[in-house]
Amino acid sequence: MTRASGIRNHLLATLRPAHLDLLAPGLETVSLDQDDVLARAGEVSEHLIFPHSGAISLMIDMANGQTVATAIVGREGAVGSISVLGRSPSAITAIVRAAGTASRIAAPRFNAAFSRSPAIRHAIQIHLNATLTQFQLSAACNALHPVEARMARWLLHLRDRIDHDVLPLTQETLSQILGVRRTTVTLVMRNLRASGAIRSERRGQIEIDRSGLAAAACECHDSIRLEVEGIFSTKTAPISLSGCCE
Repeated sequence: MTRASGIRNHLLATLRPAHLDLLAPGLETVSLDQDDVLARAGEVSEHLIFPHSGAISLMIDMANGQTVATAIVGREGAVGSISVLGRSPSAITAIVRAAGTASRIAAPRFNAAFSRSPAIRHAIQIHLNATLTQFQLSAACNALHPVEARMARWLLHLRDRIDHDVLPLTQETLSQILGVRRTTVTLVMRNLRASGAIRSERRGQIEIDRSGLAAAACECHDSIRLEVEGIFSTKTAPISLSGCCE
């Protein structure tokens, strides 16, 4: 599909005007402030959120209070798209990790457009496929790879979404994302600084060296990025407008 000019969310930008017009009246631009909780596990999501900028981590909350990240969403995707499968409590908590802006639409309004537009259904299918791929590869990585390599991977995922080498993260946030103790994060950060992969850390900001971090990361960063890019590039064929909006 041809990306619509002026639309900063890549998923929305794949839609041709006739399909995007079904959503436009219900879309509002909102700020994404760091640490905002956009969806909470066990609650029904009332909105879909399409980031223009910033980054959101999708977290699993365990009964003992531990957390771990399973995916990260930026301007390539959406939060809350699972609502098209039916109104049910969310299995994940979505937290803003890097501030930005987004388009937001009420879930019932989006689902009505989803039912009318083959292009919207196609776009959401692609997005859910890409998100599921992230979940699967992240689960394998969390189980099999050492903490240092996993931290490097998550830092690179965040950097991919904000296009900046200074990342707005604290050690406490990293312990939540990685599902490890704060003391473990401190030790790993020390090792990454010694190797040059992290240049500095101060006041909730981590400055990275991208090439050094790539050398420290496991292969999962490239695997996830290439798998997701492949899903989007091979499945975004134009959708016929016939039958739409009639």
